[in-house]
Amino acid sequence: MRVVLDTNVLLSALISPHGYPDTIYRAWRAARFEIVTSSTQLDELRRASRYPKFKSILQPHRVGAMVNNLQRALVLEQLPTDIEADDPFDAFLLSMATVGEADYLGTGDHRAGLIQRGHIGRTRIVTPAVFCADAL
Repeated sequence: MRVVLDTNVLLSALISPHGYPDTIYRAWRAARFEIVTSSTQLDELRRASRYPKFKSILQPHRVGAMVNNLQRALVLEQLPTDIEADDPFDAFLLSMATVGEADYLGTGDHRAGLIQRGHIGRTRIVTPAVFCADAL
């Protein structure tokens, strides 16, 4: 099973060790599924972790460890730019799901329209809670 995780899910895994995002991240680390990521997402993860709102709650060494771990996932270097999303900043997630032939795209972002979209191609777009209930 292949899974794309929205950057907000990855950051949530670092923030709260008892939530669904952390459960998902630990399941991947235990080799229960394969994560599809991209150099674009790894750059976003690094950049977003330095936002002022995260400075006091994210430890840089934990973010660095996550980025290092994700570099052992399926990392896509080239993504198509013709896939559209309600939020243009989420288009790369849909591209990763399509190119990476993901079964799931997990996101916690209810306002950007990904959850409402429901799927792209074969990829189901679900919340972390739904992913845990359906796939873990």
